[in-house]
Amino acid sequence: MKGDISTSKKRESVIISLCFMNLEAFVLGTGGMMPLPHRYLTSILLRREGELFLLDCGEGTQVSLRSLNLKWKKITTILISHTHADHITGLPGILMLSSQVDRNEPLYIIGPPKIREFVELSRRVLDMYINYEIVVREIEDVSLPQVVFEGEGYRVRSFPLRHTKPCVGYTLEESPRPGVFHPEKAMELGVPRGPLWSRLQDGEVVTTPDGRQVAPADVLGPPRKGRKVSFVTDTTYAGNIAREVSGSDLFICEGMFAQELEESAREKKHLTAFQAATIAKEAGEIKRMGLIHYSPRYTERELKQLLREAREVFPETFLCRDGQVLPIPYED
Repeated sequence: MKGDISTSKKRESVIISLCFMNLEAFVLGTGGMMPLPHRYLTSILLRREGELFLLDCGEGTQVSLRSLNLKWKKITTILISHTHADHITGLPGILMLSSQVDRNEPLYIIGPPKIREFVELSRRVLDMYINYEIVVREIEDVSLPQVVFEGEGYRVRSFPLRHTKPCVGYTLEESPRPGVFHPEKAMELGVPRGPLWSRLQDGEVVTTPDGRQVAPADVLGPPRKGRKVSFVTDTTYAGNIAREVSGSDLFICEGMFAQELEESAREKKHLTAFQAATIAKEAGEIKRMGLIHYSPRYTERELKQLLREAREVFPETFLCRDGQVLPIPYED
């Protein structure tokens, strides 16, 4: 009996943890092309309970991580959009400093072709001391949307962007959560409080003491949506982006230029703030969008122009700022 109660408590703990996991984004940098004194290069850290996901890693990323006092040496996965310098030159420093602590889990580095070459060359030339396993996964065909990483209760997808070299966007999407458990229904059906309740919440059909079978659907509400975060930077406008980021609770998207520089943005294969907002509007069901990857031509005051242009199309737009912390709550 004690064993059953212990198992029940473990199951209940797992269910609760899956249903109420914290998810938040930390803005490490918002600039494009070159770091500025108060605007580091574009990078986002996602924290989902004990797992950390780093999206892009430009020069000085480790400075931003330290300033936020994050336990960044336990980063689980680094997701690289493309191999331009302002998105990867901070990677060698992260790899070396991560060797300063004991680490049992591998570090996954995922990105388009050439990311493996960059990592291996950096390790060899810098004669790095690495005391943990590094697993590099190249996305061989960046033209295809695909799942590139999975964990308990979530998956990470990449999808193609249009830039001057192979480039991808990413979404982290959680699996649907179990519906709300209705204890009064369980009692009415003769399911006593205890281990059977946990098994029902775990998706099992149970048998009551009087021999009746009760299914999870008899006592649970409809499945609840998990959360979704999307990250897009360094691309021209493309219709597939809206489909991929649809339903995002948080959409981080580059808005490098004001609309008056649309032609220049197209030539350099970047987005204007107005175009980023257009993608958000077309995608549908996006709760909020944060602009990022600003051109160094814009001062902090001038960034308000980008915000005004984006809000004309998608009012739930805000400017990402270095050091910003963005909680991502469940919609219910």
